Amino acid sequence: MDFKVLVVILMSSVLVDNYVLSRFLGICPFLGVSKKVDQSVGMGLSVIFVMLMATAATWPIQTYILDNLGLGYTQTIVFILVIAALVQFIEIFLKKFIPALHQSLGVYLPLITTNCAVLGVTINNITDGYGFVESMVSSLGCGLGFLLAMVLFSGMRSRIDESDVPESFKGLPVTLVAASFISMAFFGFAGIVENLLG
Repeated sequence: MDFKVLVVILMSSVLVDNYVLSRFLGICPFLGVSKKVDQSVGMGLSVIFVMLMATAATWPIQTYILDNLGLGYTQTIVFILVIAALVQFIEIFLKKFIPALHQSLGVYLPLITTNCAVLGVTINNITDGYGFVESMVSSLGCGLGFLLAMVLFSGMRSRIDESDVPESFKGLPVTLVAASFISMAFFGFAGIVENLLG
């Protein structure tokens, strides 16, 4: 396997094909949990972990079970069930064996069950024709991109909270404008990743 290809997949997933800023997946936690940096980091790290676990579980299911049995059309529902069961299992495991970590994650783990970015990563890895290692690298990159977007946006939101915003823009409108600025900034990375291929 070519190391350069894995680097391009990773960089592209983090910067150019950022699931929040270019594909608009995972917007709910992006807008809802990005008010404080520590919450953003907690959510981002949880998403990275669940994306990796979900990919490790769903790629073999798709490749060795669904495709072999001609059940590829059930992919979405099967992946949703696998991700929900995986998150519940992780929550039960943490609650029983690592209660301190379970308490620190708090509401983040149940929120990830409804995070469409996790489902999007698992489906897009299959759609893009990635092998297992490429899928894991892609998932890591997507999770890191999610974390980066959350942390940057929480920093921007803290600045917005300190600013004098016109009355008609207060609340969600100025938040969406700020998100669009971050999204446009990330599109500038497209040329850098393309040059890595050269």
